[in-house]
Amino acid sequence: MHTGPTGDGAHEPDAIPPVPAEQSVDAVTSTGPVGAEDREPGGTVSNWISSRANRSAQSGRVGRFRQSAAELRHSLAGEASAQAAYATLERRGRLAGPVHDDDEPGAPTDVPPDLTAAAFFDVDNTLVQGASIVHFARGLAARDYFSYRDMAEFAWAQAKFRISGRENADDVASGREKALAFIAGRSTDELRRLGEEIFDETIADKIWPGTRTLAQMHLDAGQQVWLVTATPLELAQTIADRLGLTGALGTVAESVDGKFTGRLVGDILHGLGKAHAVRQLAVREGLNLKRCTAYSDSHNDVPMLSLCGTAVAINPDADLRDVARVRGWEIRDYRTARKAAKIGLPTAVLLGAAGGGAVAAARRLRD
Repeated sequence: MHTGPTGDGAHEPDAIPPVPAEQSVDAVTSTGPVGAEDREPGGTVSNWISSRANRSAQSGRVGRFRQSAAELRHSLAGEASAQAAYATLERRGRLAGPVHDDDEPGAPTDVPPDLTAAAFFDVDNTLVQGASIVHFARGLAARDYFSYRDMAEFAWAQAKFRISGRENADDVASGREKALAFIAGRSTDELRRLGEEIFDETIADKIWPGTRTLAQMHLDAGQQVWLVTATPLELAQTIADRLGLTGALGTVAESVDGKFTGRLVGDILHGLGKAHAVRQLAVREGLNLKRCTAYSDSHNDVPMLSLCGTAVAINPDADLRDVARVRGWEIRDYRTARKAAKIGLPTAVLLGAAGGGAVAAARRLRD
C-alpha cells in the first residue's frame, strides 16, 4: 500500500516506491514504477521488500503501518493488478461514457449503466471447472512448451486440492516457480496469443453454465463484471474478453520492453491480494462496495467476499460452506444437477436483471 508524502514532500523511509497512475500497462507490469536509473537486477520493488525481510524476522512487522513482508507483497500485487486493469479499460475505450441525445427515435438503446455497482467473480472452480492454469498448462504441453511430467505435477496438485478442499502452500510455490521460469524472456504478446488459442480449444467448454448466467444477469443490469484470479493477468483478460465481461484482475508479472522478466509484481493475486485489488479498483471506478457482489468457491477468498455488500459461495469448499452458513451468505452449487435445481436467483441480481436465463440453465443442467 502506498503511503503519502511527508510535510516536506519526501516519502518516508518505509514508503513503497510509488506507481504513477498515468503509466501504461507495460510500465505497471515492468520493473519500472520508478525511474530506469533505479532499476536493479532483482527489481526495485523486489529489493525494497527483501531489504525489510530481516526486520520482519526480528519484529514480525515492518513498514509505516506495521505490515509484514507477506502483507506488503499482497498489497503491491493488488494495486498493480487494479492499475493494469484500469489502464486496459482506458486503452480500449470501454469506460462508461455519457448518454448521447442524438439517437434516432425508436433505435434500440443499451441498458443504462449502474455506475456504482459491480460483480467480482473468482475463476477456478467458480466460473471454470477445475483450475484455468492447469488447462493452460495442458495446452502448452500439447505445444511442447511443457513436458508431460510437469503437466502431471500440475494435475496432481489440482487433484489434491479438489479432494481436500485446501490449497497446499508448497504446491502453490512450486507452480509459481515453474510458471515464472516458463515465461521469463518470452513476449507478452506470445502469452496473450497462446491464451486465446487454449481458451478456444479447452477452457470454453469448462465454463459453468450457472455461473456464466449469473455474470450475464449482472451485465444485463448495467453493472460491471470483473474476474478476480491468481491466474496470470493475460490469460484472465482473455477469459473476460471471450465472455464479454468488463475486465480481469489477475497476477501481474513484470515485463520490460514487452518481454517478461520472470518476476512478479509483489506476489500472486491471492487471498488478501484479491481484496486489495478489488478495493483499489472500486476507488478508481467510483464503486460502492456495499452495492457490489462477490462470488467464490474458496475460503481463501473470504477477505474479498467480506469486502462486498453481498457474498455468494459458488461450489464452495468445506471451510467456505461453514463460513457462508455462519454469515448468512448464499450458497450455490452447480456440481450436481440436483443441487443446482434447488437454488434460486441471487438477491443481488434481482434488481433489474431477468431470471429466465438462470431457470433455463438449471433445466439444462438437470437434463
